[in-house]
Amino acid sequence: MTLLSAPPQTAAGPPPAAPAPLAPAARMLPALAAVYRAQLARAKVARIPLLFVATFQSLGILVMMRGVVDPGDNAAAHTVVAGSSVLVVAFVALNLLSQYFGRLRATGGLDHYATLPVPAASVVLGAAAAYASFTLPGTLVTAAVGAWMFALPAAHLWVLLLVVPLAGAALSGLGAVCGLLAPRQEIATLLGQLGMSAALLLGVLPVERLPQPVLWLRDLLPSTYGVEAFARTFSASPDWAAVAGDLAVCAGVGLVSLAAATLAYRRATTR
Repeated sequence: MTLLSAPPQTAAGPPPAAPAPLAPAARMLPALAAVYRAQLARAKVARIPLLFVATFQSLGILVMMRGVVDPGDNAAAHTVVAGSSVLVVAFVALNLLSQYFGRLRATGGLDHYATLPVPAASVVLGAAAAYASFTLPGTLVTAAVGAWMFALPAAHLWVLLLVVPLAGAALSGLGAVCGLLAPRQEIATLLGQLGMSAALLLGVLPVERLPQPVLWLRDLLPSTYGVEAFARTFSASPDWAAVAGDLAVCAGVGLVSLAAATLAYRRATTR
């Protein structure tokens, strides 16, 4: 006689719960503000000594150029003072930001930002804005000292309130691209140094003494238009339409460079 065992009975349980919906991604402006505050707090201690170095470097260039450029209302003096002032922005926004993103990529720090529910543009813009914020005091000091050394009027130094963020955005985007696309951290550092050197040589030297091929390279440098806009304000009667035109070009270049930096960030975090 064969005994047939009854099929095992399974205990009836509750139906599986539906997966919880994910939280909505952070909006652009709140995420940008959060990244900016975090970067600003992080950079307060580490970047202030470097900002002092950037300002001291620009003041040293003013002293050096004072020996070869006559003071007074002339184009060479305008270029020297404006170029030395914007060089502070180039040192921090281009050089240091390139090194920062290069180090993040090399050490895996980008993985932390990639896991945050924030737009990619907010990370790039927040870091760029934080680095550029430290350049305004040094730029103002350099411009004031340069105006005094070269006997130039200081009535229009307020234009730096427009030049610094616009030139800072353009140079920060370029620095972020260099740091994010460089295959190694050392190359990111090298690119940042080369960019700062280009801003030094092409922004400070008087235009009329440069050969034509160098002038073409100068036109490709984003900070050139900030230097030109600020240099025009030292004239006895500034051409404000030309100043506005240079600032508009600087703003357009800044938008393009920051958009390129955002694409480079997405590429670096998805590889």
